[in-house]
Amino acid sequence: MKVASVAGLALLAGLLSGGGSAADESPGPLGLTVGCGTEDSGEAAVAATVALSVDVPETGETGRPVQPGPVSLTLTLSRADLAGLLPEGAEAVVSRAALKVKVAQNGESAEASWGLNAPSTALPADGDVVLVHTGEVPYVTFGSAGDADFSVGEFTVELRSATAAPEESAPALATLTCRLKEGESGHLATTQVTDVNGDEPSGSPATPSTPAGGSATADRKDITVEPPAAEDEDPDYCPVDPPVGEMDASEAPQLPPGDPARIAENPKAPPSCANAAGLANVWKLNGAMIINDPADPALISVITAKRTVIRTAQSPGGYYFRIDSLANLKLPDADSTFLTFGFQPVTAKVSFENGPMTISTGTSGSGSDKIVFSTAYFQQSLRLHDVKVNGTPLDVGSNCRTSTPFKVVLNGGDKYTNVGVGGLLEGDVNISSFTGCGTGGEDLNPLFTASLSGPGNRVFMNQASTCVPSNPTRSYCPPPPAVLPGTEPAT
Repeated sequence: MKVASVAGLALLAGLLSGGGSAADESPGPLGLTVGCGTEDSGEAAVAATVALSVDVPETGETGRPVQPGPVSLTLTLSRADLAGLLPEGAEAVVSRAALKVKVAQNGESAEASWGLNAPSTALPADGDVVLVHTGEVPYVTFGSAGDADFSVGEFTVELRSATAAPEESAPALATLTCRLKEGESGHLATTQVTDVNGDEPSGSPATPSTPAGGSATADRKDITVEPPAAEDEDPDYCPVDPPVGEMDASEAPQLPPGDPARIAENPKAPPSCANAAGLANVWKLNGAMIINDPADPALISVITAKRTVIRTAQSPGGYYFRIDSLANLKLPDADSTFLTFGFQPVTAKVSFENGPMTISTGTSGSGSDKIVFSTAYFQQSLRLHDVKVNGTPLDVGSNCRTSTPFKVVLNGGDKYTNVGVGGLLEGDVNISSFTGCGTGGEDLNPLFTASLSGPGNRVFMNQASTCVPSNPTRSYCPPPPAVLPGTEPAT
C-alpha cells in the first residue's frame, strides 16, 4: 500500500501552533451541499455546505490495512438558520460529527462510522458559523483484489454547550441530521487493491469488528473495518500545571459606548494545553529568531473561556462579544547567536520570565461595522547567561536582565479562530534596556542595550489546536505539534 536555531536574544514571546502529515495524494477538500435539521423539531432542513478532507491511499494490498489519513470536516451554516435549531441564549458550542462511510468493492460493501470532534466555537450575532471537525478514523482490510470506493452518505452533528462542564452525559443542545442534496454522489476516493499472491484473493479475511466510537457492518467478509490502535488507558495529555494569575483584557478592543455588557465568569472552565511556536525579528540585528523551537517545545497551559462579556445587537451601543482565556507558557532556556555591531559573534543562553497571559477573542459591531478581533497579552522579562564572545566566556553576572518587564501584545483579527482551534497572531515588541550585566566593575549594560533593546521587533505566533484532557473526545488530544510561521505547506 502506498501510503535552527537562528540568531537571537529576542526569543521573547514564545506562544502557540499545529501540524500533520499527508498520505499519497490530497486532491483538496470535497465540497458538498447538504440539508441539516433536527428529527423532532418539525422545522424544515436548512442548507449548509461541507468541505471534507481525507487522504486515502491510492493503492493497497489484500490482507493489509488501508488507513485513511486524518479527516477534517468543515460544516458551515448560517447563524440565522442555526438560531432556529438551538435554544435561546446559546453563545458557544462544541460539536461532534458522526459520518456513515460506505466502502464498496466488487459488489460488496461495509459501512463504518467516522467520529470527528470540533472544539469550542463562538456563535456570532450574524453571518456564518463554521464548525471544524477533525479526528482519526478506522482502517479497512480487503480480502479481494479490485477497486475499492469510499463514499459518504448522511451524517449527524451533535451540538453541546461550550460553557457547560464537559461531562459526556451532558445533554445535547441539538442533534442535526445532514443529508446530501440530490445529485451529490459523496464519493471520497478510490483505492486500487491488488493481491500480493496473484490476481485472486488468498486466505479468508477476518470477521468485521466494531471500530472505536462507531460501528461497522459488512454484507460479506471480504471487507473488514477495524478500529485504530488503542490509546493508553490514562494518557497524560497535558503534563503542565494549570495557569494561575489574573486576566488582563485591557489590550483587546473594549466595549463601545452604550449599555453595559453582561459579564459571566466560568469557575468550572477546565484546564487544557496546546503546542506553540513562533518567530521574532530583532530590528537592530536584522535577523529572525525561533520562538519555542518545535523540535523541543514547551506546552502552553490554558483555561479556555474563563470569562465571557456580551452585549446584544439590540442594546444601545450595538453588539459586543468577547471570550477571555487565561494562559501561561514556561519557556525553556534558549540558545542564541548574534553579531554585535555586525561582525562580533556572540552566543548566549536566554531565560524567559513570562507573566500570566490573557487571550481575548470576539466580535464588536455587526454588518458593515463588524470587527473580528483576537489578542494575546502578557508581560515578559529576559535574562542572559553563559555568554561567549568569539568562543571566549564573558562573565555577565547572575542577574543580567531587562531592567523592567515589557509588554507583548499580539493580534490576529480573523486569522486566529479561537483558543480551541488557534491561528496566527503577530505584533511589535519594545524590548526594555538591560541592567545588572557585568562583574568586577565592568559595565556591559550598554553593549546589550545597544544590540537588543528598543521598538520595532516583530513577533509572529502560530497556535495549534487545544487539548482538554478531561474531555479528549471533544477536543484535540494529544495536542498537535507546532508549525513555525512561514513554513506551512503552500495551498
